[in-house]
Amino acid sequence: MFSKRLRLARKRSGLSLRALSSAMDGIVSAQAIGKYERAEMMPSSTVAIALAEALEVPLSYLLSPSRISLEHVEFRKLASTKAKDRAAVEGEVLDRVDRYLQIEEILGIDITDQDGPDGAPYRINAVEDAEDAATSVRTVWNLGGGPIPDITELLEERGIKVFKWHLPGSVDGLSCRVRRVGGDDVPVIVCSTVKSPERQRFTIAHELGHLVLDVPPTVPEEKACQRFADAFLAPGDELVREVGCHRHNFGFDELIEIKHIFGISAAALVMRMHDLGIIKETAVRNIFSGIGRGWRTEEPRPLERTECPNRFRRLCLRALAENEISMSKAAELLRLRVSEIEGMMAGTAGLECR
Repeated sequence: MFSKRLRLARKRSGLSLRALSSAMDGIVSAQAIGKYERAEMMPSSTVAIALAEALEVPLSYLLSPSRISLEHVEFRKLASTKAKDRAAVEGEVLDRVDRYLQIEEILGIDITDQDGPDGAPYRINAVEDAEDAATSVRTVWNLGGGPIPDITELLEERGIKVFKWHLPGSVDGLSCRVRRVGGDDVPVIVCSTVKSPERQRFTIAHELGHLVLDVPPTVPEEKACQRFADAFLAPGDELVREVGCHRHNFGFDELIEIKHIFGISAAALVMRMHDLGIIKETAVRNIFSGIGRGWRTEEPRPLERTECPNRFRRLCLRALAENEISMSKAAELLRLRVSEIEGMMAGTAGLECR
């Protein structure tokens, strides 16, 4: 529906009704745009083209039917996020999910066939119960107890849409569910690209906690999701096998090697070992006042590879190769120029994390 697509594109651009009218050189009033968004009237073809140009979207995008609506967004650090920024993020989420669902529909991929965590949401009654929930998800997904090489790819292959871009302000990530008309809800995780690769992995695991945990009001949800993320990325049994049951001290290189094994930050590793009883509070203080001074703000020897959510791009290129979509449609879905798509198909364009 034109009205929904127009409102979505405007929210994603961060423009108010008045600002959009100004961007169109006033050829239509803010009041009229509001009526378009409420489906009280339709613009002429000239105005529709001007709207598309001002919002930097193809006219075909505005004319395509919208099949989804945003149900719930759970920001971390919501209090510090401006309403304008939140609206822009919500609009971006809806747009990306809509394009993702389009290509899955074209290829006949049913998200209900993808392997979400059976048994979720997992009810917990204490922060510590998040450990068991993380173990349950690992068991359902047959992950064993070892490190997770690529949590982004893991979640995408199991039906959770993962997106990354520079989120506003101090927001590290968010999770939400997008309601589909006549279909199952789509779980979504968004991660900011500002932080280190380790921090991004933790944020994704944390937001997975928001999606799979049933947390009562008596339990601090952020702490529960943090405990879930720690346990999901660094299972207790495996970590104990690496470092031992009880330790009094560590050298720098050992801690760095262990954090690279599990793909977590050095500071998170220290606190994880404290939560498991491997080290005591005294050892934590000694580490952060000694070899770990500054680790809370700057990651030592960060991971070299940043995980990229590439499944959507692969599906678009698959559909293009099989002549299920045109070159221009692929460009529209991927928000790229046709020349860039041609380069990707010919192998002359490098892969970038989008």
